[in-house]
Amino acid sequence: MSDKYPHASTSLTGPSVAIARQAILDSDRSVFGYELFDRSVAPEMHTATSDAQLLFNLLSMADNEVLMQKKTLFINCTHDSLAGGHLELVAPEHIVLEIPALPVAQVDHIQTRLPTLQAMKDRGFRLAFDFSVLTRSYETWLPLASFIKFDVSVLKSASIQSFVKLAQGKTNAQLIAEKVETAQQHSMLQELGVQLFQGYWFAKPVLVEGQTLRPAQATILQLINLVRQQASTHEIEEVLKRDPTLSFNLLRFINSASFGLRTEVTSFKHAVMLLGLKKLFKWAALLLTTSQVGGVPPAVGSTAVVRGRLMELLAAETLEPDECDNAFVVGIFSLLNTLLGMPLPAALASLSLPETVTNALLYGTGPLAPYLALAQACESGDDDTFANTSLALGLSSNQVNWAHLQALAWAETLLD
Repeated sequence: MSDKYPHASTSLTGPSVAIARQAILDSDRSVFGYELFDRSVAPEMHTATSDAQLLFNLLSMADNEVLMQKKTLFINCTHDSLAGGHLELVAPEHIVLEIPALPVAQVDHIQTRLPTLQAMKDRGFRLAFDFSVLTRSYETWLPLASFIKFDVSVLKSASIQSFVKLAQGKTNAQLIAEKVETAQQHSMLQELGVQLFQGYWFAKPVLVEGQTLRPAQATILQLINLVRQQASTHEIEEVLKRDPTLSFNLLRFINSASFGLRTEVTSFKHAVMLLGLKKLFKWAALLLTTSQVGGVPPAVGSTAVVRGRLMELLAAETLEPDECDNAFVVGIFSLLNTLLGMPLPAALASLSLPETVTNALLYGTGPLAPYLALAQACESGDDDTFANTSLALGLSSNQVNWAHLQALAWAETLLD
């Protein structure tokens, strides 16, 4: 265990949970919030105890305030967990409680559950329901809804328009379309007035025939290659002078709270003196990932940054420092094909990268590959990969949870 990240070994009471997340995007395709859920149990099997434990994990991790203040967090609940004291520990304005429909055999309990739901609403929590809240049986719950979620994979395309119109006519709640997997689905839903989306369409590359790099991208790639080749400071400065915006953004990143420097970096020479070229390689790669590219959802850059930081923190448990920096680069370059609109081999061909980085990205091999697989599993429903890879790397659920939440919070300070 590395002493560099002591909180990763924090012993948490109660059953182990494995936190997964799914991003919820707004109409600008930026991350509006995250649904956090316990992947160690099936959705229908989670209990008041597992709900409390997930929230305890969230509250126990450093920098959770940064994450909770920057993003809306959606937490799955059981009706029993709503009465638990653990909800007293969080600021309700940053939390959405996802309330399940009752089993068919318990529909006569709808009214008896109403006072508890109203109490949560009165305390300042926002409530999210699935589309069953629009049925006559749940009409007393409907005024409490801040969000209504509906699964695009369940509703037929012809029925979605009718459903959206019904929801818009009966409530002011925001609609969240779940399992949006294609750009066509996203466009259709947006035209209907849906403003929040959950799914992985945004991260899928749109490959353009004959796509060429934009000037800013080409400059950053040149910078990365010069840094990797350990070119002279003068040579690198000449590249930066041709693009003042690039210079500004690079120094802004280095001086951000995320980097933790006590002294402000005022020039590239100063940066080289303080950091060295190996660290600047990491930050130049980050700059390429987060540079605004027309047509690419902002959430792509956010996701890549979280992957990179998560991989870096996990690798710190077992790998040497240089490889931790390379783990970071693997994570943020894992979506480079989406960011650049070209196949990943073509995107990487223009870069001088360490062999461990290219092997992990192109072939899924080498020491960094399992960290990438684990980071991707934290975003998906691939429970087998999550469990098997964690075990193979010797990482506990608590270690992965800590790194995961740290990475989410770190990305918020960086992308502010």
